[in-house]
Amino acid sequence: MDLNKWCNLKSEPSLKNLTEAGFGVPKEKQHVPVQELVKAHIESFDQAVTDGLCRVVEAIPPMEFMYKGDRISLSFVEAIIHTPAVSKGGISKDLRVFPAECRGRRCTYKGKLVADVSWSINGIPKGIIKQSLGQVPIMVKSKLCNLYGLSPKELIEHHEEAEEMGGYFIVNGIEKVIRLLIMPRRNYPITVSRPKFKSRGQGYTQYAISMYCVRDEHTSINMNLHYLDNGTVMVNFIYKKELFFLPLGFALKALVDFSDYQIYQELIKGREDNSFFKSCVSEMLRMVMDQGCMTKAKVLNYLGERFRVKLNLPEWFTHEQCAHFLLDECLCIHLKSDVEKFYMLCLMTRKLFTFAKQECMEESPDSLMFQEVLTPGRFYLMFLKEKMAGWLVSVKLALEKRSQRVGGLTADSMTKLFNMGTDLTRAFEYLLATGNLQSKTGLGMLQNTGLCVVADKLNFIRYLAHFRCVHRGAAFAKMRTTSVRKLLPESWGFLCPVHTPDGEPCGLMNHMTAHCVTAADGNPGQPYSDCYPVILDGAMIGWVEKEVAPSVVESLRRFKVLGERKIPPWTEIVLVPQTGKASMYPGLYLFTTPSRMVRPVRNLGLGKQELIGTFEQVFLNVGILEEELEEGVTTHQELFPHSMLSVVAEFIPFSDHNQSPRNMYQCQMSKQTMGFPLHSYQERSDNKLYRLQTPQSPLVRPAMYDHYNVDNYPIGTNAIVAVISYTGYDMEDAMIVNKSSWERGFAHGSVYKSDLIDLSDKVKGDDSIVFGVKPGDPKVMDRLDADGLPFIGSMLKYGDPYYSYINLNTGQSYVTFYKYQESCIVDNIKVCSNDTGTGRFKRICITCRVPRNPTIGDKFASRHGQKGILSRLWPAEDMPFTESGMCPDILFNPHGFPSRMTIGMLIESMAGKSAALHGLCHDATPFKFSEESSALEHFGEMLKAGGYNYYGTERLYSGISGLELEADIFIGVVYYQRLRHMVSDKFQVRTTGARDKLTNQPLGGRTVQGGIRFGEMERDALLAHGTSFLLHDRLFNCSDRSVAQVCMDCGSLLSPLLEKPPPHWSNTRHRKTICLLCNKSDSIETVSVPYVFRYFVAELAAMNVKIKLDVK
Repeated sequence: MDLNKWCNLKSEPSLKNLTEAGFGVPKEKQHVPVQELVKAHIESFDQAVTDGLCRVVEAIPPMEFMYKGDRISLSFVEAIIHTPAVSKGGISKDLRVFPAECRGRRCTYKGKLVADVSWSINGIPKGIIKQSLGQVPIMVKSKLCNLYGLSPKELIEHHEEAEEMGGYFIVNGIEKVIRLLIMPRRNYPITVSRPKFKSRGQGYTQYAISMYCVRDEHTSINMNLHYLDNGTVMVNFIYKKELFFLPLGFALKALVDFSDYQIYQELIKGREDNSFFKSCVSEMLRMVMDQGCMTKAKVLNYLGERFRVKLNLPEWFTHEQCAHFLLDECLCIHLKSDVEKFYMLCLMTRKLFTFAKQECMEESPDSLMFQEVLTPGRFYLMFLKEKMAGWLVSVKLALEKRSQRVGGLTADSMTKLFNMGTDLTRAFEYLLATGNLQSKTGLGMLQNTGLCVVADKLNFIRYLAHFRCVHRGAAFAKMRTTSVRKLLPESWGFLCPVHTPDGEPCGLMNHMTAHCVTAADGNPGQPYSDCYPVILDGAMIGWVEKEVAPSVVESLRRFKVLGERKIPPWTEIVLVPQTGKASMYPGLYLFTTPSRMVRPVRNLGLGKQELIGTFEQVFLNVGILEEELEEGVTTHQELFPHSMLSVVAEFIPFSDHNQSPRNMYQCQMSKQTMGFPLHSYQERSDNKLYRLQTPQSPLVRPAMYDHYNVDNYPIGTNAIVAVISYTGYDMEDAMIVNKSSWERGFAHGSVYKSDLIDLSDKVKGDDSIVFGVKPGDPKVMDRLDADGLPFIGSMLKYGDPYYSYINLNTGQSYVTFYKYQESCIVDNIKVCSNDTGTGRFKRICITCRVPRNPTIGDKFASRHGQKGILSRLWPAEDMPFTESGMCPDILFNPHGFPSRMTIGMLIESMAGKSAALHGLCHDATPFKFSEESSALEHFGEMLKAGGYNYYGTERLYSGISGLELEADIFIGVVYYQRLRHMVSDKFQVRTTGARDKLTNQPLGGRTVQGGIRFGEMERDALLAHGTSFLLHDRLFNCSDRSVAQVCMDCGSLLSPLLEKPPPHWSNTRHRKTICLLCNKSDSIETVSVPYVFRYFVAELAAMNVKIKLDVK
């Protein structure tokens, strides 16, 4: 891990990007900081498909079963995932498949999973068969990806961005990211107190100890120890989504062959003089004796007999073997040996008793100290393991189903059988495409939906935020309590306090700070030996004396920072001290496991950077500024004052001068900006892409903006903003834009929309249909070329020919017309094939460009959460102007400042103005200015030096009368963003149009040109106004008025029907309406009723209910 990357950070931004030579020539290497942002995703995936895959293969137990009197065993020996390649039978000069092709063809970027399966009969090995288990999705830019290690120049040749980050999967042409989820910290016993535990059975209390155990190959299980009110302890665990309980005494005796006295001695360590505790321990051991289980073998036999039913093991297993399987799969599964498990359970029991007697405090599972992240690679591996085990089961089922046909088991018949096993392709694609997990065990997860999100490239910042986002889990979103969403002090420096959405997901969807990384996988360090217990990665490895402990910790930390004695730099060293009060349960905890959050700080004693974890941070003293450091107290210092912010929050200029909610709003809005999301517009076929025509580099920006090279993907324009209330068209956050600026191209942009047209979907089964046009077809009007496709660069309006296809056998051609109201320009057309390469000229992707220049009602925002709507394009001749004759681009209403307190925007305006005067680029990093050196003085002096007013105000002249305005107007340069919410996508209008088939009422919804519902509350408003005629018009005439015949005598709506004509009547003859019940036609009247009412009457008649109308 390179810890010095933050040392040589440039302290100030500069305009060098815009002026350096060699612009447009790809660099030698990719920009490291940007690539680091997705490191958690790529590193974990690399680890999963190399080292992790080997561990998974070892961990999958052999599938054993009886077949025609023989014992058959199937097991995996080795597995390997290949890089994505063309399927067999295709003809191509390069067999590798690249991500850009998969995006264009809307297919999945996947590699083949091949496993060696060995099989044996009655324990005699019969050989090994190489078998393909299907195709699994590959993460872009991982070691298995064909783009791995390419330089920017080569990436561009393969139609990618020069700065392609990777970290996502491509499924059906869509980029999907596996969410980072928060999980409990692995292998750490955490005390929880939940009143609902009392309902688990008689005698249960609210006290328990919970432990999330994770193996090397990431199989995980939740295990609890419950305290009962008679002083005994129950172990509970989940196996295949079922909950099981086991008294602690049985578990301990089954693990080790110790005498009862030895077990008793181990359990009471540290509580030797507590008589209550002693009696509880003896009671637990007595329970085992009462069942007649004296020795380890007897206990195992007892357990195996009882649990056998649930474990699905072959019938020739003895009870003891079943019990061993149970202990391996369900108790402290992260530990290898039974003795280690025994010591761990003893430690947990001691901690539970301490907690139940209120001698140590409850540990909140919401605190970041007791949490880690579920990285995509780890999740991928857990899923892969389960599906590979499932494949073995499917082979067994196939054999049992076809036992008559198979006959003797030979290598050939086994190969055939293996091909009948369910392949993994569909399962993985379903998981990534929908984000839904279908699993028998649930993988130890709390949720099974929403595991994947689409990485939409709306703009660079939004795209980047997907990879830094950490979600608490879907289960918590439905909870009524707010405690889960609270911002706890422990998360300082790991999770950003600002960057979380407002509304429903607030506090559940957090973002990692820019400096926070997840620890990679590595091998643990050395154990140390007597009364803090020492726990290394969830294994109890000994005791350390109280006096020695601090010096042990100090030397450990020293080795960690200096990289000596094989101690990895991502080790977490936590000494929880004994305080004499009810505080946390004391001990010396060492963690080296992967998936923990760690971040760099400066170790003051050694003068180097050190990675600290979330648990560790609480027991360290970390200072921020030089003045705060106390000798002998402060041990560490933050690298920067802003290291508590996430990447997106670091882009807000002067965020320390704004009210906090405004910074939260800005974090959301910068992800909805129309910017410049990518450079390869010609290569992409995303459903919707936004593009700002003339983006600019901001004059005022934080240093981190340059660190991440955001100038490659800019998101806005520098605008001259005057703070003035003018014309009254700027009330409530509206703003006025200078019409001349707009005509010169201010914030112009366009939307790219792509349509994938697949003829094999349109006309199923007919192979002779391809794109083309019949010569001289009048419907085409010379708008399509010989291939039946529109010309590139041509304009399409509503009703123009869009494309045409032709049947080669009959010569019949079919023209499809453009169906959108908004006209567009054809930008490019890609001809696609299918995955196997056998597709004829049947699939194309048409990308159109819809010009979207700002109109009234479009949304803009500054970088301080000040969003506004364009209310008028005001003619330049009527705009106020300065002494030098300059007209502002935007007029901002001064009433937007007082209540919102976005002082950062005022400072940015002054800084932007002085930057424009002196040709500089100002540093807007937060916490740079303070009470002593204020921003106002600094920029005021610069404005003064440029010959302008110290406070950034100027005299303005009215554009209407030409008179000087009485007040001084604050005017400066602010970076404005155009947001993607545009009126053209939102307006809804209907005169007449489609109706519902059943009720004859107008449809709703913008897409079908529907109306807006006039609901109950609107009805109440009209009633209150007394406008009954208007109400009648809305709800009757404009909805589903219909004319019906009703019989006055019997009051029936259904019986009046037209009389049946005799054959000799002419068609013009007038037919009477007759009531079928009364058999006469003089009692029939015509009434107007809602059509729904007639439907309702018919519906009731079907249920044998008669409706009678009393017509006066």
